[in-house]
Amino acid sequence: MSDKEVLLDVKGLKMHFPAGSRSLLGGQKRFIYAVDGVDFQIRRGETLGLVGESGCGKSTTARAIAQLYKPTAGEVILEGEDLSKLKAQPLIAARKNMQMVFQDPYASLNPRMTSGDIIAEPLRIYQKRGILSMTKTETEERVEMLMERVGLSRFFKNRYPHEFSGGQRQRIGIARALALRPALMLCDEPVSALDVSIQAQILNLFKDLQDEFGLTYLFIAHDLAVIQYISTRVAVMYLGIIAEISGSADLYRKPLHPYTQALLSAAPIPDPAIERTRKRIILTGDVPSPDKVRTGCYFYDRCSKRMDKCAKSVPRLKEVEPDHQVACYLYHDPE
Repeated sequence: MSDKEVLLDVKGLKMHFPAGSRSLLGGQKRFIYAVDGVDFQIRRGETLGLVGESGCGKSTTARAIAQLYKPTAGEVILEGEDLSKLKAQPLIAARKNMQMVFQDPYASLNPRMTSGDIIAEPLRIYQKRGILSMTKTETEERVEMLMERVGLSRFFKNRYPHEFSGGQRQRIGIARALALRPALMLCDEPVSALDVSIQAQILNLFKDLQDEFGLTYLFIAHDLAVIQYISTRVAVMYLGIIAEISGSADLYRKPLHPYTQALLSAAPIPDPAIERTRKRIILTGDVPSPDKVRTGCYFYDRCSKRMDKCAKSVPRLKEVEPDHQVACYLYHDPE
């Protein structure tokens, strides 16, 4: 993969949150290792799906990429510029090319602002900082164009969020993210709070917008069917690390990591004949606590295929097939 094809390059990203000490009298400090060394690249124009069970660090990864959380370590390189090293003003300018769509369409919109003002807000902020130059008429025209483009009437721009349904509110959030015409959109479970029928509409909207504006997505979801439908490639996350990355079709056809295999075996298939013959992989034990420092494979405690060397060192992502990386000693030797 050439550098020209890479829009976002995430290297060794870590996000550790302090969680007090390990005893009431003080002593050793305790941390929550929410993201513990994540590496992946997103190519321009593609959709990278990020999937994993609740609490594995998907949303924290997106927020650390957007610098809403200051990463503990690692690099977030957007179009050749490391965002983690930028000061306030240069970071704000760089963020113009990267916007976020949040999970909750109810909490992510200001109830005191009209839909038109919500969509125009990023434009006005960047105008005040001298980064963007637009007249009031141009701003209004872009707001109206974006409302129409996401499936809302421009005549609704004076309505408040409580006057819209959940799906309509998420369309407002998408229009707001599009206002600055970013190259990259970080979509943090944008359909999980919506009805299934509305989910399909919003997913199709994302695809249409990608084709029209040449967008690149990091798309987070816990629904495997949603990820399969919208993603070009898929990254599987477990306990703050990436277990496997592959093309979407290849991953669903031939998962390699034991966790990915278990995850996909739990997803229902709408074909009774296939569903009856399918073998389920039942994981034993609980997900380890994220405040534990791990010396071996993060999946060791729950893996039925573990070996002695899995407990001694952490397997790193390695390409075992073309464009298919996996962090598992079943497929490569420890370094």
